[in-house]
Order: sequence, then C-alpha cells, then structure tokens
Amino acid sequence: MENMKKHKSKIIIGLVALLVAFITGREFQAQHIPELIVIGPGVTEVRMLSDWYPGLRGTRGDTEVYILRGDESGGSMLVLGGVHPSEPASLMSAVLLIENARPTRGTLYVIPRSNRSAFTHNSPQEGHPSSFSFQRPDGSTRQFRYGSRLANPLDQWPDPNIHVHYQSGLRRSGAETRNLNRGFPGRAGGTFTERIAYGITQLIRSEEITITIDIHEASPEYPVNNAMVAHNRAMRLAANVVLGLEMQDIAMALEPSPVNLRGLTHRELGDYTNTFVVLLESPNPAQGRLRGRTDEALVLTGQCHFYVQAEGLGRLFVPFDETGHPMEDRVGRHMATIAEFAFVLSMEYPEYGIVIEGIPEHQDLLEMGIGAFLL
Repeated sequence: MENMKKHKSKIIIGLVALLVAFITGREFQAQHIPELIVIGPGVTEVRMLSDWYPGLRGTRGDTEVYILRGDESGGSMLVLGGVHPSEPASLMSAVLLIENARPTRGTLYVIPRSNRSAFTHNSPQEGHPSSFSFQRPDGSTRQFRYGSRLANPLDQWPDPNIHVHYQSGLRRSGAETRNLNRGFPGRAGGTFTERIAYGITQLIRSEEITITIDIHEASPEYPVNNAMVAHNRAMRLAANVVLGLEMQDIAMALEPSPVNLRGLTHRELGDYTNTFVVLLESPNPAQGRLRGRTDEALVLTGQCHFYVQAEGLGRLFVPFDETGHPMEDRVGRHMATIAEFAFVLSMEYPEYGIVIEGIPEHQDLLEMGIGAFLL
C-alpha cells in the first residue's frame, strides 16, 4: 500500500512537471513570434535592416524597416521605435505611423522593433506584464509585447564586468553591453548589439536620412521627461518644434545632447552621420521606482496613487495627478512632435521638405483611444 501511494505521488508530480513545462514552453515560443503590424496605405515597401548591413542576416538583430515614400521628392525621416522595448509608447508610436501615415512629399522610414532581440524576453525582476492590448472599434483586440531594456542573453552572453564603449572608451556597468542605446554608432564585427547599432547607422548613411527621431519613455522621477534631447546640429530645429508644440498646449522641454554622454543615438548619430537627430521622452510610471502594482493597467492608464503622493512631496519632474499619464497621451505627444518636426523641417529647409498626412492627432487619441487607429 505504501509503495502504491509513493507511485501515485510520483505520477502526480510528473504530470504537474509536464504541465508546467508545456505552459512555459508555449510562453517561450510566443515570445519569439512578433506581434502583428498591419501594412498601412502609406507603406510602399518593407525591407530588412540586413539589406544595409548583411552581417545581421539570419539573426534576431535583423528587423523590419517600413518605407513610406511620397509621390513628390523631398527629405527623409527615420523614426526608431523599440530601441528599449520596455518603453511601450515607443513601439506604439511606430505602429501608428506604419498603419496610418501617408507621406505626400519625401520619405518616412520606420523601424518599430529596433532591438528585436529585446522583444523576445522580459525583465522578471521588474514584474512587468508580458504584453498589453487594445480594443478596436469592431470589438477585436490587438496585443503587443512588453519587452526588456536589454537584448536577449540568448543572443549575447556573457556580459563583461565592465562595458566599454568602443569609440570613446566610456565605461559602464557590464549589462549595458546589451543596451542598444549605449552601443551607437556600432561597428561591423562587434558584439551582437553593436552590430544592430551599426546596421541602423549604415541605413542612415546609405539613404542620406535628413532627420532621425528616436522614441523613448522614462520614469516620472527622471529629470529629462516630457522632453526632447537634441544633437547640437539639430538644436535650431528642435527649438522651433518646442515653440510649435506650445501653441498646441503641449509642453515640451529641450535638452542639449551632452558631449561626453557617449553611445546614445542623440550624440553618436549626429557625430558620425549627417542626419539631424533627436531623442524623445514621455513619462511611463511602469518604469519607475516609486510605482505600486506593475500590471497591464499601469502600462495603459499610467495611473498610480504612489506617484500622486510623490508629486505632492515635490519628488517628480512631471506633473502627476489621478488622471496619470495614459498611453494615449504619451503616444499622442510623440505623434504631435513628429508631425511638428516634419513641418519645421519643411519651413527651415524647403529642399528637404517632408509632408505627412494621416498622423493621428494628440486630442483625437485622447478622445478615441489608440485602438481606433489600429487597422
């Protein structure tokens, strides 16, 4: 009888282990299947980043580049989404451009998953949800992955004790070697992450990209927030964009790219290519250290009573009340900034003009929701 009980226990334990393996295996497989991005009416071509740097071909560093070419020649704009996949408004801004924007003059390039590898895993120590979703007007839902700040260790491992930026020698924590926005301008034959950065740099050089906009998010306690960071050559354009946004009641701070902060897009792409480059930040409470429960609701609504308390204590760098900072506001700010850059560029440099129709407007996103603009 005792042996029979032990045998049954072993069978139950084995079945539970198989069930756990099945569930985790499905989750692991799902992480490596990219979410749907619908090709919108303005998309004229979809290429891969390896077309500009073949060293990425066959790796998870290779990623889609959506090209939206207007009928009239002009300048070009590159929008980088997903450099940090733990900053979801970055991905969603890129997706809305792909599915809605229609250039009539110039060319828009959009990379929604710049660090595709970092979308294939999560940061469990942060407690982030694995995904978030939006409901479309017809009742269907679109789901998107909440990734990690760093490339998947399956693609680059082990981390060194110290990360050394190749071009400048600037030293950082070892894990930053997998942070795409610490590896620019990248290098051929470098680490996996450096090769991704090199591919993006090669695209900018080859296509002679007029302006590059790198979309990010930051915790509400981070000093550079609701802001753009501009390379010195882009400061005049950026200053005029800030003025234009103020006329739309969208407050935006402007910061110069620090000369000694190396490896980031707003410094290296401006130094190593001819593109004008800026980096955008919006406040995402799900990234902060003062947050409460970290779930899909926090990602989407941006509401957190702990941050409301922190605002009352003067600990934040952005206003924060019970309405929070919903995804619609964060994405809407990025959409308005991109549209304003296209307008200002056309005014300042008519020969490099870019005219883009169909970009969802900030107020419409607030009133209708992101799902209304997903195809």
